[in-house]
Amino acid sequence: MSTAAARRLVLLRHGQTSWNVVLRAQGETDIPLDETGHAQATAAADVLAALDPSRLWCSDLTRARETASYVASATGLEPVLDPRLQELHLGERAGLTPPEFAEAFPDEHARWRRTGYAHVPGAETREELLARSVPALQDCLDALAPGETGVAVGHGWSLKAAVVGLLGLPPEADRVIRGMSNCGWGVLVADPDGRTRLDSWNVQAPSPA
Repeated sequence: MSTAAARRLVLLRHGQTSWNVVLRAQGETDIPLDETGHAQATAAADVLAALDPSRLWCSDLTRARETASYVASATGLEPVLDPRLQELHLGERAGLTPPEFAEAFPDEHARWRRTGYAHVPGAETREELLARSVPALQDCLDALAPGETGVAVGHGWSLKAAVVGLLGLPPEADRVIRGMSNCGWGVLVADPDGRTRLDSWNVQAPSPA
């Protein structure tokens, strides 16, 4: 089948932050890119610009907005902020490294190791995450005309969960799909027959010098 009229949505994870380096959980905490993250975003933007995207969306958190700004500079597109693309809200777990999480919430940490999710006080459930993130991606796809490409800049957990939900995969898929690296991207393709499929995942630009 020809894919000439297919719509493509590139899902780009933000660049590296200082908290990523030490595995400190970020969630909705508003952490900016570090020097490496800015270089990653520059490299990714140069590659994605070659896809000739016509629309650009991003989470309203700083690390996503900064990443999207490089895509905007490379493409001339104006980013549209969408809070639904924010990362999973972690509540009292935000700011903790894995050892700190295990010490503060041992039962929840053990559940997180088994399932990938743990509901600490103030945190968002998987169901709540899907209720906002899946419609966000669907709206992005629906906004594209046949043959157009869009870019949505977001976060590791929320993008992966949204893809699993949008494609109708079982929740267990969260555990077997690798999380995207900083400034890695995947591509959703909506074919003319109404089928949406995952075309690629965790693609990365060459490492910046």
